[in-house]
Amino acid sequence: MVRFQNGRSNGVASAPSRAERRAEARRLDILRAASRVFRERGFAGAGMREIAAAADLSPANLYHYFGGKHEILYFCQDRSLDRMLGAVGGARRSEERLVDRLRGVIEAHALCLLDKLEGSAAHLELESLPEKLREPILAKRDRYEREIRRLVTEGVDRGEFAPCDPKLVTRAILGAVNWSARWFRRDGADSPEQVASGLADFLVRGLVFPSSPSRRRPSRSKARRRS
Repeated sequence: MVRFQNGRSNGVASAPSRAERRAEARRLDILRAASRVFRERGFAGAGMREIAAAADLSPANLYHYFGGKHEILYFCQDRSLDRMLGAVGGARRSEERLVDRLRGVIEAHALCLLDKLEGSAAHLELESLPEKLREPILAKRDRYEREIRRLVTEGVDRGEFAPCDPKLVTRAILGAVNWSARWFRRDGADSPEQVASGLADFLVRGLVFPSSPSRRRPSRSKARRRS
């Protein structure tokens, strides 16, 4: 049984108590520790003892917050998707150009994986969840994909993007950004912000017409880094 609850999912807006805020902060600390363990050992090879040690907790204390590593994985997936849905919802309400809105959504998605949840490769471990936990995550993922597809479709309809198959393009974008959680290293040459910005520029540039002013040149810092 999942022992935590996302207050946003029940439609009731209530301010969390001090104890609830503390518990939420502790869960996030555990999530970051678990992310490191998942990276080093893989989800299948990670155990609650290793996660507890990485989080500086006893196994008994860890079980106070999560009933098992599948609940930790669910928590990771659910928080990631809430952040991503928030970003794409803001883009839908914005009056900026579609190219800028889509670029912002892609950057937010990449940063969510590489920075906010400390490069959580666990975001890709969907099949490791039991069916009862996997179904609500799949529903959120489908909703997120539909929202991005709507942005792409609207960009094509307005002439900001070249004619394309929005479904194919959306899945290509999501695949490229999600996979960055596998290869990104925090001790590498580029920061999460640089990787997120570079990915967003590259993926959006492939959508716009060659003569469009949206095909902006790389910044000087990026050009220097490549030279």
